[in-house]
Amino acid sequence: MKPPTDGAAVTADAARLSVMPLEREGGQAQFIVHDLPPTPRGSAMEPLLRWMEDNAGRDLTLDDIATHAGMSTRTLNRRFREQASTTPLQRLRRARVRHAQYLLESTTHPVDRIAAQVGFGSPTAFRERFKRVVGTSPHAYRIAFRGQNS
Repeated sequence: MKPPTDGAAVTADAARLSVMPLEREGGQAQFIVHDLPPTPRGSAMEPLLRWMEDNAGRDLTLDDIATHAGMSTRTLNRRFREQASTTPLQRLRRARVRHAQYLLESTTHPVDRIAAQVGFGSPTAFRERFKRVVGTSPHAYRIAFRGQNS
């Protein structure tokens, strides 16, 4: 997902970074924005990382990513770890969750629709991954974020 450029999206990003509710129900930790690590400018991986972010909503496999990169999956994994400090699939999942955060903040689409839009195979897989990365459910995230911006 590309960084926001319109005023509302930039404002939402600023709010997410600077405004947090003082208390959360159930003693949960505050939401942490899990931005993608910056794309290493000028690195050999830069075009691939951008392509992955732009295509995160598609049903991509490791083989698809390796084919696009023009290398074997083993070489892709090795180079990815060296240059991006993660694996291709971890980076892809993080991009999907980050895009889902944006959609939860900026739309009223049902969670199941967002799961499909960002490329998760099932709403259940989406909810589990989102909770693991963000620390709360997509529904609770939407409610808490909307409460900050009302």
